[in-house]
Amino acid sequence: MPSRLPIVFIVMTVVIDAMGIGLIMPVMPELIQEVQGGTLASAALWGGILTTAFAVMQFLFSPLIGALSDRFGRRPVLLVSLLVMAGDYVVMALAGSIWLLLVGRIVGGITAATHSTAMAYMADVSAPHEKAARFGLIGAGFGIGFVFGPVLGGLLAEYGTRAPFWAAGALAFANAMFGAFVLRETVTKRKRRRFEWRRANPLGALRSISSFQGLTPLLTVYFFFQVAHYVYPAVWAYFVTERFDWSPRMIGLSLGVYGVFFALVQGLLVKPSIAWLGERRAVVVGLCVDIVSLVFLGFVTNGAVLLALIPVFSFGAISTPALQGMMSRNVADNAQGELQGVSGSLSSLSMIISPLLMTGIFAYFTAAHAPLYLPGAPFLVAALIMLVSLGLFLASKSTQLGQNATS
Repeated sequence: MPSRLPIVFIVMTVVIDAMGIGLIMPVMPELIQEVQGGTLASAALWGGILTTAFAVMQFLFSPLIGALSDRFGRRPVLLVSLLVMAGDYVVMALAGSIWLLLVGRIVGGITAATHSTAMAYMADVSAPHEKAARFGLIGAGFGIGFVFGPVLGGLLAEYGTRAPFWAAGALAFANAMFGAFVLRETVTKRKRRRFEWRRANPLGALRSISSFQGLTPLLTVYFFFQVAHYVYPAVWAYFVTERFDWSPRMIGLSLGVYGVFFALVQGLLVKPSIAWLGERRAVVVGLCVDIVSLVFLGFVTNGAVLLALIPVFSFGAISTPALQGMMSRNVADNAQGELQGVSGSLSSLSMIISPLLMTGIFAYFTAAHAPLYLPGAPFLVAALIMLVSLGLFLASKSTQLGQNATS
């Protein structure tokens, strides 16, 4: 059992990351209107700006954090990130203006490297054939966080828009204390790498990682997938408020339902799905399910129908760990942190693009002067981008590497 505690900590870190995100999502529309005023459409635009500021910092600093974890170890990076994250939530809880909220998101973005470093740690302790399933555990942890986070956030919203931030800070601090006792270092002398600035910036890291055979096409697919997928955190709270007039409690419940089935799919179905389909076909099936889901969300007008179909649409979650497993096997053991740093940068770059794009589309199609009232328009745009990701994946012969490796 002691040898499994570090893995428990890694999964719990992702759970708390997701809980922190989910805790605050139900209150963001009300909080922004509380400190800034204006309409729901303008609140959505400010929400996009806050998310983008967070993502810009992650894009700039994820390779640096990944490179630091390859040089100094996963343990200090994870623990320091969690402690600063806890402090960031305290700042957000006390913020009385939109500008202080913006500062909080900037600081939080710089230090929110726990996900990419957690992925690198999991790669360190996993055999090649275990990586996809272990990455599925991380995905399941993220889903579990979305079960409890939004529901708890919706309930805490009854005590004010600031209560969820205090809870998120407390959770991050508690997990840091747990990690201080159980987390062992995995970066040995054999794996430790010399720190180089050319590898510690987004462009330098991308140039370095592209030297690995077959990785560039997979990273491109991953990038477009992330741009499309970030439509959910970007506009969900604003979309369901506008379309169904849901309260923060109901927003939290809807995200909780999604989290339950997302966790079940990634925790229970990823391994058998990959064993049955192979990694390449698992990616294709998952992307197809995601495309259908996004088109449905573009036109849905009944909230009950939306909730009922979430279990079906959550099966698309098999694509991410399968794609991550394919990428991880194409990288040397001493570059897992660098790979996850680059993946984090691409994810952050998509978070820079997606929130501004999706909230802008939402604001345009819900404004009083809109030529067509269509709150679901961002999901239709995301479906087109997801289709591009699928096309690139099918067109790339290098993706056969992952399929051959599992055959």
